[in-house]
Amino acid sequence: MNTLNNQPCEACRADAPEVSEQEKESLFPQIPEWIQVEEDGVEKLQRHFSFRNFEQALAFTNQVGQLAEREGHHPAILTEYGKVTVTWWTHKINGLHRNDFICAAKTDTLLDQ
Repeated sequence: MNTLNNQPCEACRADAPEVSEQEKESLFPQIPEWIQVEEDGVEKLQRHFSFRNFEQALAFTNQVGQLAEREGHHPAILTEYGKVTVTWWTHKINGLHRNDFICAAKTDTLLDQ
């Protein structure tokens, strides 16, 4: 099985399709810690990561930033003392694309590094 964290992001266009409800049903089990949120009518993936201090939170933030640059897909990242909130969505389509699930899975793997 080709897990999400082994898949590359694809270049996304403004006319790219959002993931269907059926696709979400198969993708969410692969990123069980993530939730779907809606902000200003836009569906997004979000997860809170906990750390012992700000230094660890900041190091993780930098890892997520490096991942985003490698994939060419950029999340919202909120770094606080002992906590990082990462939110993925596809800006061009104002919603969720498969790339968001791929990047969420890859974000999870950063915890193992």
